[in-house]
Amino acid sequence: MKAAVVKSVVNPSPLWPSSTNTSHGRQKLGATFLVRCSASLSSDGAVSLERGERPWKLSDARLVLEDGSVWRAKSFGATGTQVGEVVFNTSLTGYQEILTDPSYAGQFVLMTNPHIGNTGVNFDDEESRQCFLAGLVIRSLSISTSNWRCAKTLGDYLAERNIMGIYDVDTRAITRRLRQDGSLIGVLSTKQSKSDEELLEMSRSWDIVGIDLISGVSCTAPYEWVDKTDAEWDFNSNERYAENFRVVAYDFGIKQNILRRLTSYGCKITVVPSTWPASETLKMKPDGVLFSNGPGDPSAVPYAVETVKEILGKVPVFGICMGHQLLGQALGGKTFKMKFGHHGGNHPVRDLRTGRVEISSQNHNYAVDPASLPEGVEVTHVNLNDGSCAGLAFPAINIMSLQYHPEASPGPHDSDLVFRDFIQLMERVKRNS
Repeated sequence: MKAAVVKSVVNPSPLWPSSTNTSHGRQKLGATFLVRCSASLSSDGAVSLERGERPWKLSDARLVLEDGSVWRAKSFGATGTQVGEVVFNTSLTGYQEILTDPSYAGQFVLMTNPHIGNTGVNFDDEESRQCFLAGLVIRSLSISTSNWRCAKTLGDYLAERNIMGIYDVDTRAITRRLRQDGSLIGVLSTKQSKSDEELLEMSRSWDIVGIDLISGVSCTAPYEWVDKTDAEWDFNSNERYAENFRVVAYDFGIKQNILRRLTSYGCKITVVPSTWPASETLKMKPDGVLFSNGPGDPSAVPYAVETVKEILGKVPVFGICMGHQLLGQALGGKTFKMKFGHHGGNHPVRDLRTGRVEISSQNHNYAVDPASLPEGVEVTHVNLNDGSCAGLAFPAINIMSLQYHPEASPGPHDSDLVFRDFIQLMERVKRNS
């Protein structure tokens, strides 16, 4: 076997005259190039070309949805087979915060922004101790990274954390399907030994509704949180709060930036597990209690609802996302599963008390039904895309809550003032006690 060399002359474009000297004074241009390939000579001298290694990756993964559709893709990150609920996220940036948001436990996150990975990952933007999502689905994976904080590539980051990812898949078509049919259960697999029918059966035999996902993302023991927002990112550094307030934060899948913002506003925080008894919390004599964000169905965690009920009316309470939904149930209201939820950093929300509109970051598949709430509970915020409840207040027992993330700052800082509102609520109660 030896390398065969082929010499080739590319004919000039038909737009160029065939003569060497044209009427425009131009010369005919040609191009010569060499093509090298593996070849072998047979006994009669004929050349037999062999297929060389392609410089691009072939499809080696599948996403099979419960509706029967099969999407061929290329894998990155971890390999294997994983089941989860497919949801789409409309954020243009912040994929690392999304990867480390515990609220995505049990879900495949499909990014509608087609180009992902160009800034790599760093160790400053993580929202929790690990990645909890089931997998990442994207259109185009960046072949290079360019960011001064970049520590490693997205593919290496996911592989180290055993998270599956796929790319070169039609995310636009899948998003349209999810918007039409609602969130779908799917199976990601790189195992060629598994048939499409087997993967389809897996998707149809698993359900995310009614599963307690909080217990898998919560801390296992109380701890003190002391880190503030770094000075270079703290836009509110000139507004200081002299008095420190003691806050107990229930970890239903809490994002670290919530804790940083509360600490920057002068709070001393003790983070407790999702199963922490209300009686133990009240023994700590906190000035306020935070019920955090978290994944899944609020109806699947009745123990958390009971904890909220036991604390209501005894100290000021602030609920975020899952905390907001648990408050709604604890007050006697109902929650329901949305068609495809809210996932992204561009959701407009109106504060009904002031008329002010915020651009918010949201991540939830469930919402509180306002019609089910008892008298005295106020709907303070609504999502302007679909009119769903985005905030509650019950002034009589010092409750406030939001269905979105005030710490995420896509506006960029539209919603951060809610932390000040919580401080003022605790100040007022403490002053009047």
